[in-house]
Amino acid sequence: MKENKSSTLELEKAKVHIIVEVIEYIPNAVLSKTIIKKATGNVTIMSFDCGEELAEKTSPFDTFIQIIDGAAEVTIGNHLHRLQLGAGIIIPAHAPHHFNAKEQFKMISTVIKSGYED
Repeated sequence: MKENKSSTLELEKAKVHIIVEVIEYIPNAVLSKTIIKKATGNVTIMSFDCGEELAEKTSPFDTFIQIIDGAAEVTIGNHLHRLQLGAGIIIPAHAPHHFNAKEQFKMISTVIKSGYED
């Protein structure tokens, strides 16, 4: 990954957004934009240029991913998943995972930080 730009400002509230147009593709880059961020979770949109990837990481919370443009590869543990437009998957808390862009894609990532109080 050669470039990673991020915006921490939330999208404007009470305004209609065409979510796939909220973020563009940039050559040789992975971009992210915050849709909404709260103490209890966040929703982020990301775009990946072809050939880009995110290094393996883990999260202490479940993360729901949905592809809104293109197609993606996500590896969770040792299992490769190919996600097409409209597909979604829940990445379990503490599971190592990484993304690979064989083609350009955009995704929405939703993290809910409640429900782990037990």
